[in-house]
Order: sequence, then C-alpha cells, then structure tokens
Amino acid sequence: MQIDRDQFWRLLEPVHPQAERFCRRLAGNRFDGDDLYQEAVLSALANSGSLRKEQSFKPWLFRIILNRFRNCARREWWRRHLSLSDLKPHDEPALQPHSHLDFRRHLERAMSHLKTSERALVVLYELEGWSLREIASLWGEPEGTFKARLSRARIKMRQALMPKTPSQAPQKPTEERYELPESTASSE
Repeated sequence: MQIDRDQFWRLLEPVHPQAERFCRRLAGNRFDGDDLYQEAVLSALANSGSLRKEQSFKPWLFRIILNRFRNCARREWWRRHLSLSDLKPHDEPALQPHSHLDFRRHLERAMSHLKTSERALVVLYELEGWSLREIASLWGEPEGTFKARLSRARIKMRQALMPKTPSQAPQKPTEERYELPESTASSE
C-alpha cells in the first residue's frame, strides 16, 4: 500500500499522544523520549510504503519505535544515561511529594534490572494498558510467550525491590527440655 504524506499525518494524529508518551517512558525522560519519537516518525514516514493496511498503522508505528529504542539502547552512551525519572502510571493518585519521589526511585530501581525488550513489554502492558494479544501481534509471536516474559520481568522487578538481607535458614521448632532442679545437697 502506498500512502502519501497527508495520509500519513492523518493516520499519525490519533496515536500521536500515546506514541509520544510511550517514547518518553521507554527513554526515561522527556528530552530523550522526544528525540526517540522524532527519529521513529521520520523513519516511519520514509518507510511508509511498507505499511500494508491503514488499520495496522498503530502496531506498525510502535514496532518502529521499539526497533529504534533497541538500536539506541545498544549504544554505550544510552546504557549509561538511561534513567526512568519521568515514568509513572496514568492513574496515579495524588501523592505527597516525598511519596512521589519514593515511587519514582523504586520504579527506577526495579526497571533498571530489565533488558530493553522486557522494559518495553512492561511499559506497554503495565503503563500503556495494551493487552497481551495486542503486544503479541506487535511482535508477531504467540500470546503465551509474552505472558511468560511479563511474568519473568515482574519477578526480576520484585527481586530488585526486595531488601538485601542474608537468607536465614528456617528455624526448627525447639523441643521443650526439662531441667532438673539444682541440688540443695552440699558437697563435702
């Protein structure tokens, strides 16, 4: 299917806010996210001839964003500077300032233990609200694959947030011991 520039912008308009937000969450901040979004849109515009159906525009664009993010994340500079300071869920209740900072710090620590593909999966499912079916069609793999990957990513995040304490062996219940009373006899 060949689409012209006007048609491309018309297709981009309804998904623009969600795609831009997704880029910012993947990149970890507004500025790098906007750069990622701009690169992805320019790439999508240049490759608009590869779009097969108008109905598949959103997954096609998000796939381009994911590919761009993976390519960027492979570069050494991105690995050093990738932070998650701007990530937060949509329906976050009004938090006290210190609670909001705690939330961001915990989320950043948990997400830092994930690979780029796991991070993208968590952002799409947990923060963007995509279904596993939509994510599976985006990657072109079975839905069960992503259910397992999401589960493993959640486990990694949970382990990253667990306090680092030495594991203690479970204590066996102690038997009651009866002690003999001290003898009152004197030893001479």
